[in-house]
Amino acid sequence: MRQIVIDTETTGLEPAKGHRIIEIGCIELVDRQLTGNNFHKYINPGREVEEEALSITGLTNDFLRDKPTFAEIINDFLEFINGAELIAHNASFDVSFINHEIRLAAKNKGPLDKYVTIFDTLALARKKFPGQRNTLDAICKRYKIDLSERNLHGALIDAKLLAEVYLLMTGGQGSLFTNDDLLDIDTSTQKMAAPTTKANQKATLVIHANNGELNAHDTLLKNIKKTAGKCQWKNG
Repeated sequence: MRQIVIDTETTGLEPAKGHRIIEIGCIELVDRQLTGNNFHKYINPGREVEEEALSITGLTNDFLRDKPTFAEIINDFLEFINGAELIAHNASFDVSFINHEIRLAAKNKGPLDKYVTIFDTLALARKKFPGQRNTLDAICKRYKIDLSERNLHGALIDAKLLAEVYLLMTGGQGSLFTNDDLLDIDTSTQKMAAPTTKANQKATLVIHANNGELNAHDTLLKNIKKTAGKCQWKNG
């Protein structure tokens, strides 16, 4: 199963008011494993970034001025996500902005659900933690995911955090990233360093049963077969 964990940063909160995407970050999972095949773009929105968005992302108008437009990256983006399950936190926000950008860039492309199915981790979190704060930051703290060095929001960083949150919420999988994998922003100069595209996945610890445990298990299966006449987990 191929899944794409996605996050976007924008100039403001409402595409209906002319706000645009300024950053897209995507993390690829295949069978719940990181592949390192990620997609990340800064985007020239063709308008000014609002002060509130600037304070959250650190992405200045000067920084974005020479970046590609959404129309210039749309084919690469749609090719990357095509056929996957798209995982987003508060998915309606990201989907509404991406669909707005698609309409502006290429009306013949069609909306996002033509290319992907969509899974909203916010809806899942509200079911698992009713009545609690379920922002991405709040969930990270609930699962004790370290946020101490994350001073600004970034689409790729937040997608990495969301990938870890998603795997923990849906299967209890442990930490996928070190702080170095998550934090690639030089906040002192408000410039963005090139984010890493190679995720550092920790090795899974495998503990094998010893001989005594194996013998005890075998005895249990024999007893099940003796009393029930059949044991589905034991042949012969």
